[in-house]
Amino acid sequence: MKIGIVTDSTSDISDQEAAALNITVIPAVLIIDGKEYLDGQGLSREEYYGQLPALNPPPTTASPSSGNFLDSYQKLFDNGVEQILSIHVSAKLSGIVNAAQIAAQKFGDRVQVIDSGQLSMGLGFQVLGAAQSAISGSIDRVHESLHSIRRRLRVIAMLDTLEQLKRSGRVNWMRSSLGSLLRIKLFLEVKESEILKLGETRTRSKGLQRLEEMLESNAPFEQLAIVHTNAQQEAAQLAEKYSALVSNPPLIRNVTTVIGTHVGVNALGFICIRAENPQP
Repeated sequence: MKIGIVTDSTSDISDQEAAALNITVIPAVLIIDGKEYLDGQGLSREEYYGQLPALNPPPTTASPSSGNFLDSYQKLFDNGVEQILSIHVSAKLSGIVNAAQIAAQKFGDRVQVIDSGQLSMGLGFQVLGAAQSAISGSIDRVHESLHSIRRRLRVIAMLDTLEQLKRSGRVNWMRSSLGSLLRIKLFLEVKESEILKLGETRTRSKGLQRLEEMLESNAPFEQLAIVHTNAQQEAAQLAEKYSALVSNPPLIRNVTTVIGTHVGVNALGFICIRAENPQP
């Protein structure tokens, strides 16, 4: 069976990865002062994050339309795909899953829409694993791969500013936070669609130390990605320091603008798939 894999741009997979594994990536939408940009098109991540703190009114984001999904699904079927797995950012964090489900109704059970419970490479690693398993032509094998990856995922980040997260209104416990909270470095984990608070530090230097401790506690890794919003130098240093803990070189991703809009600039974190059977 020929299986098609579809995802959205919040997955943070590269154009090269998508092309190599025949993954269809549908861009989310970034809105700056009323002007819409397709995620990853017309505005680089580096350029956007350089502007973000000063943008007023604050940028917003939107899901692709169900029509975008409908067209993409139809194109895949026209090209000989028999079954589609459409894997997306957590439905608790975005309306993308809903848009995909509306489009999928036209095709019955030929399209399965999957809520990854994740974002960024937490979604991306699931998509890459699914696409690799899809080569076998077995839907069951793809689902087994997704289950295995989700069970071993950790998604942890340090936010340098909480202003954008508070504005977004997407984290319930942030709505009642005191203004002084905006000056701390907050640690968050995304786990099965929930955003959990892991702790905080007062300074970035202590935050970096804490982040390294969290990273080390999850080793060894099957896959590792260092993610950031314009903190390239620190991300590269982390990737180099911990490259020995993973068989493949760690990925470094300046995360998609539609995520960065809500977490702010200079965020830094890691996303990993822990090794299945680590050696003692």
